[in-house]
Amino acid sequence: MNLEVIIQMINRAILVGRLTRDPELRYTANGAAVASFTVAVNRTFTNSQGEREADFINCTIWRKAAENFANLVHKGSLVGIDGRIQTSSYDNQQGQRVYRTDVIVENFSKLEWDNDSNGQSNGHADNQASKSSSTSSYSNQRADNMQKNNNTDPFADKGKPIDISDDDLPF
Repeated sequence: MNLEVIIQMINRAILVGRLTRDPELRYTANGAAVASFTVAVNRTFTNSQGEREADFINCTIWRKAAENFANLVHKGSLVGIDGRIQTSSYDNQQGQRVYRTDVIVENFSKLEWDNDSNGQSNGHADNQASKSSSTSSYSNQRADNMQKNNNTDPFADKGKPIDISDDDLPF
């Protein structure tokens, strides 16, 4: 019996970071929308001076999602990106081969909503005023609940041992 092993290749990139500039929306000759942008993603460690560095990752998003993205986010927006890594190359004007790596975005999420005094998201009319106000009210409630819970938090005793009986444990 001949058993064939099928190996699935995986190319997945998940990023959470802030846009370094507004997305650049343009259209191909065939009319397909494409937006390019860069996401700054903080590294999890600090350098020798104690500063946190970031990686600047080029991203591309296509079609209707590109138009939605460009209308929804702006420089400084915190976004979640789900996509795949794609590399390409071209010869520049000096005849040198230039390599480029991008994340081709398949899904995205705006991870925070910020309002200016007019109730618009930094001047972008994205019809999120009601969502923003309900999110703001939810955030205020959550902050109040967290403050109340901090007063009764059994783990907030500055590292002192906690007295728990075996009868209190569910296992």
